[in-house]
Amino acid sequence: MKLSVACFLSAILGSLFTIWMTGPDRLPTAAAQPRGPELPGLELPATPRRIPAALDRDRLSQEESINVAIYETCNKSVVHITSRGVEVDNFFFAEVREGDGSGAVLDSNGHILTNYHVIEGAREVSVGLFDGSSYPASLVGADPISDVAILKIDAPRELLFPVLLGEMSELQVGMRVFAIGNPFGLERTMATGIISSLNRTLPLRGNRTVRSIIQIDASVNPGNSGGPLLDSKGRLIGITTAIASRTGQSAGVGFAIPVNLVKRILNDLLTFGRVIRPESGIRKVYETESGLLVASLTQGGPAEQAGLQGPKVTRERRGPFVLERVDRHAADRIIGVDGKTVETADDLLSYLDSKRPGDRVELKVLRDGKKIDLPLVLGGDDPRRGRLPD
Repeated sequence: MKLSVACFLSAILGSLFTIWMTGPDRLPTAAAQPRGPELPGLELPATPRRIPAALDRDRLSQEESINVAIYETCNKSVVHITSRGVEVDNFFFAEVREGDGSGAVLDSNGHILTNYHVIEGAREVSVGLFDGSSYPASLVGADPISDVAILKIDAPRELLFPVLLGEMSELQVGMRVFAIGNPFGLERTMATGIISSLNRTLPLRGNRTVRSIIQIDASVNPGNSGGPLLDSKGRLIGITTAIASRTGQSAGVGFAIPVNLVKRILNDLLTFGRVIRPESGIRKVYETESGLLVASLTQGGPAEQAGLQGPKVTRERRGPFVLERVDRHAADRIIGVDGKTVETADDLLSYLDSKRPGDRVELKVLRDGKKIDLPLVLGGDDPRRGRLPD
């Protein structure tokens, strides 16, 4: 009897407690809240979390705002370049080769800036714009030495959004950069990073290297080549061109051709289809600790006319044979040009490439242990001046 009364009172008190807890001024208990579908192994919170204002998707951090603004402003300037070519092997079997790359719109006339290696050997090139339209492209000019090419498409002006060109002198290590391109064919993909280093050198063709290369840590992969590297103001500061990787994919070390190089050769490419470089008549040099030893000269060329001396050659007849002896130690050693010290062949080539046919430079050479100056007038084919002596 006592047990029955106790159970009855307990039930009455439990009901009153439940009514009090679920009154109009009380929040529902955790058990009464909708929790959505049960997922095995996932413990859902008893109460939903409120999203902090700083993480509200309608609000962006300052860094995110810059990223979004750069993409919205510049992505329409980026194009997708596809190329088709025919490759013939040693057994004369032809194989169609296709490639993907990136580029940037230079002006409203349809000029497109990209890497030379993106379209090298191609028989057909097409350029895809942001709206999905595609146009056949023709080659306006190319410079394999600096890996730069200019294409031309006939597209409506309202679909062409030219990129702004920046300035190399304003760059500093640590500045934020943005690379937009088509890695693995994924159109107009943006990657962010920083400038890891400046003034790198990158060998591109033969013994030539490109100076002032920009090193970045932004993710750059196959398909990014030729695409624009942008600063935080949306200006083009380089062309993404290569990566350092053992797997062929991004390892956080990418390289871009500097915009100042593009500016320097752009007029030549648009006007003549190639870069007008001077002829010095110096065919080959050896790098030594005491200067660049002249190995061979173009007969009758500018260097020989200036008095530069190569190896001394003596011939001696011995019966029916002529014995030729070459004394390379008698050749001049180039140690400077226009007051600048040169230590490598690339030092000399890079400086001479900055000149035009007909320009005068002064070589400083070592001859028989003495330093002498030799004025040299550069030759070559300059369409504006005619053919000069070489």
